[in-house]
Amino acid sequence: MLFIETDSPPPFYQEQLTPAKRKQLDEWFVGHRSQRHYLKRFEQFDEQGYLSPKWHWAAFFITFPWLIYRKRYMDAIVYSVAGWSFIQLNVAIVLVVFEFLAMSYVPDAYQMATRIGIAALIWLFWSFMVARWTDAYYYRMARREIADVINDYPRDENEQKAHLRREGGVSLFGLALGFGFFAFALMVIKVQFLPIIAKPKANEVLFDAYDIAKTTQNRVALIYQQTGQCPTNLSSNTQTEQVRIEIDNKAAGVAETDCAVIATIQNVKFPIRYLNDQTLVFYHLLDSDNWSCTSSLNEKLAPESCNED
Repeated sequence: MLFIETDSPPPFYQEQLTPAKRKQLDEWFVGHRSQRHYLKRFEQFDEQGYLSPKWHWAAFFITFPWLIYRKRYMDAIVYSVAGWSFIQLNVAIVLVVFEFLAMSYVPDAYQMATRIGIAALIWLFWSFMVARWTDAYYYRMARREIADVINDYPRDENEQKAHLRREGGVSLFGLALGFGFFAFALMVIKVQFLPIIAKPKANEVLFDAYDIAKTTQNRVALIYQQTGQCPTNLSSNTQTEQVRIEIDNKAAGVAETDCAVIATIQNVKFPIRYLNDQTLVFYHLLDSDNWSCTSSLNEKLAPESCNED
């Protein structure tokens, strides 16, 4: 789509056609939907004698569904395979260069956002380029199909009309298929790629929560051993914005205890918001000097020492 000829006259232009006949053929190919827009663009290209960039919003936001909607099935496949592979290659090259030259100057907290931002900018650049040339591309497709029908059915208007309506126009099924593909792609991203980003972040938060809770539990256990009382008024200077520490004589999910350290995860952002309000609880076992641990986290996320049998 980005490598469209700018020759004069445009590719497949049929000079022998009258303006009225050319408009009739264009109407058959374009169909009723958005006909005014495309006929206006086609007329502009005919008058200027060459193809040039024009803006196309649908191609900017939903290129793949638009291609299928306009029955450009083979082009949709090429775009989804070769086009996306090319964009991914661009992203990979730029990220590797940026990682080597500049990422060390970016604070750790912003490095992932920087990577996502770079990938988004590259995608926006190529989406912008595609959107600028979509009308020229569609004009070229129309002129090619019209050249074919004139060659195949030079005097049979009914066949010309049937061919152009079959090869042109729109497909609502194709539009639904295109958006279905988008939904599938988003599901793949959520299932396959988000965990790759989320897992290191989740591990970092869980490690901090366990470390803070365990440090507090050691202090509380020492005081409890010395005084025989649970220091519920003890202030914790180890809690953070993401980990809240409470000391209490009881804890949810613990049947029998007289002292517990409760670490609650809070204020974590996407893609690990599911950790919010999850807890780690270190609690004193009655009639002994031992402490145990339990957690609201599932078995995969909870520390091994906090997994109950």
